Amino acid sequence: MDRIFNDAPARSDGAWTIVALAAEAGVPRNALTQRHPDLRNEFYDQVRTRGQTPDHEKRLRRQIAKLKELRVADAVQIRQLEADIEALVGALHLSQLENSRLRTQPANPDIRLLSNRVPDSQG
Repeated sequence: MDRIFNDAPARSDGAWTIVALAAEAGVPRNALTQRHPDLRNEFYDQVRTRGQTPDHEKRLRRQIAKLKELRVADAVQIRQLEADIEALVGALHLSQLENSRLRTQPANPDIRLLSNRVPDSQG
């Protein structure tokens, strides 16, 4: 822990993370976090007392900010889609009314029957 806080890491990248602490200790990360939560908590306490925010917390805060932006963008898109649905429903309704009107209307209302008489060759 001291090597990380003194910027003298021997086996890690020196980040103030549990991963770096485990690498410095030469143990798997899960052994440190699951079997020694007291060391994990002590590490995070020291990070906070030194005025730093733990890297995992920074990462989570960035992710939360990004998710909030996406949520706002999704809300805008949802409002647009709802407006589109209203317009499409209206257009569909008008099409159905027009279709119904055309089906009930006579097929050729302007056609007039002409006489069946064949014209003479004399005219």
